[in-house]
Amino acid sequence: MRILLVEDERPLAKEISDFLQSEHHVVDVVSSKKMASENLAVNSYDFALVDLGLPDGDGLDLLQDVSRYQKDASVIILTARTEVGDKILGLESGADDYLSKPFSLLELKARMQAILRRKSGWRKDVIQLGGFEIHLNEPLVAFEGQEIKLTKKEYILLQFMLINKNRVLNRFQLAEHLWGDQLDDEYQSNYIDVHVKNIRKKLSAFGPVEWLETVRGLGYKLIA
Repeated sequence: MRILLVEDERPLAKEISDFLQSEHHVVDVVSSKKMASENLAVNSYDFALVDLGLPDGDGLDLLQDVSRYQKDASVIILTARTEVGDKILGLESGADDYLSKPFSLLELKARMQAILRRKSGWRKDVIQLGGFEIHLNEPLVAFEGQEIKLTKKEYILLQFMLINKNRVLNRFQLAEHLWGDQLDDEYQSNYIDVHVKNIRKKLSAFGPVEWLETVRGLGYKLIA
């Protein structure tokens, strides 16, 4: 996933960013409300992790920008504020969850996964598609109990399509999910096609994968 982390405490921002990158996410880190607003206006994000106490304003104001520019993004507020009123205001303003500092990075991961399951409509951590089992919480895909070896990028791509089931995802969306804006469009598009081809090849050796569709001229869609 591509994540915007809005945090002005540099040691904490680095700790969170390093952890999320170790989980194979693309992370953009900013330290002010102004920088966050600029990023929200031009990039596409799956998550925004927002600290409330920013040097140039209240992080709650950023929720308006999320609503305006990032309709599909989820928001978790990260803050040292402990008043119930602040929590209620944040949730009423559009945040999906609230974590009070200090917090465990594993708890942050669990909260993010819970939000993704809720938004995608899945209620379990292991999804059944035909004879295939796709795990949402760990890089594991199996067919009737036999593990299928996918690369990290292939698994991340398959998981992202699973979370966005029944939705056409174009090559740019898929590429941005994997790499952010680090590569040129043509390179990204070609590599997305290669990854999807490899996923199909590996899975089809075990069973039919008609649930992974190519939408001609647009991109790909996972039917579930």
